[in-house]
Amino acid sequence: MRLPAVAFAVLLFAFVSPIRAADDYGLGPDSEVQDGVARGKVTQSKWTSKIFEGTERDYWIYVPAQYNEKEPACVMVFQDGGSYVNEKGQFRVPVVFDNLIHKKELPLTIGVFLNPGTIKAKAEGEKDRSNRSFEYDTLSDQYAQFLEKEILPEVGKSYNLRKDAAGRAIGGISSGGICAFTVAWERPDLFSKVLSHVGSFTNIRGGDVYPGKIRKTKKKDIRVFLQDGSGDLDNEHGNWPLANQQMALALKWAKYDYQFVYGVGGHNGKHGGAILPESLRWLWQDEKPK
Repeated sequence: MRLPAVAFAVLLFAFVSPIRAADDYGLGPDSEVQDGVARGKVTQSKWTSKIFEGTERDYWIYVPAQYNEKEPACVMVFQDGGSYVNEKGQFRVPVVFDNLIHKKELPLTIGVFLNPGTIKAKAEGEKDRSNRSFEYDTLSDQYAQFLEKEILPEVGKSYNLRKDAAGRAIGGISSGGICAFTVAWERPDLFSKVLSHVGSFTNIRGGDVYPGKIRKTKKKDIRVFLQDGSGDLDNEHGNWPLANQQMALALKWAKYDYQFVYGVGGHNGKHGGAILPESLRWLWQDEKPK
């Protein structure tokens, strides 16, 4: 299934005109609680990391009502997990998972929702410090190691997870989006599917190099879904709409399996949330629901 492409004229207009269309994307029925659909269970925990030493974070696990411990489940990890797991927010992933799994349009999938780490203040009167940019924007395999050696084994103590890359996806918004791509880029043996909402493929910590890397590196076995809008950020780190278009063009040139949905929204999850059900159907199209 392919989502409709955006005409080049529309993309060009976004850059030459200061006029922005209303950022009024709405959620569809797959993002609303439906009668007769079994509800999955969400639990919240805290994690103290050794790989990101000195950090603590909240995380949530979503388990579908249909989960059977005898059958390994697919797994999807989300950065900035508190935003994605919120059933009243812009994404409402647990609700979308419930509906798509019920309709057999998504394989049985356990969701892992991770907040960025926080470094606790050492002195009275000081504030805790977020480790978000270091974890998400750094171009290295450290976050992949964090998932491989800490989070996935911890979740695997309680649930039977698939261990093959085809059964794993990762997603995020803004810096969480480039983090998702970095994990799969560094470790395509761990994750084969990427979902990026308004991804920060800009020079926060060198992420603007990715289009060139994609063009000059042997193709990796990953599928990528990008979303962005003409009203996204333009600041000292770069231009988000241009950066995402460069990513899409590089993926196209290198013959990746990718989708790029470009709208008129800003740096938020309205558009990404509105198209989340279709995004997930496309990402998981090869995994036949049972």
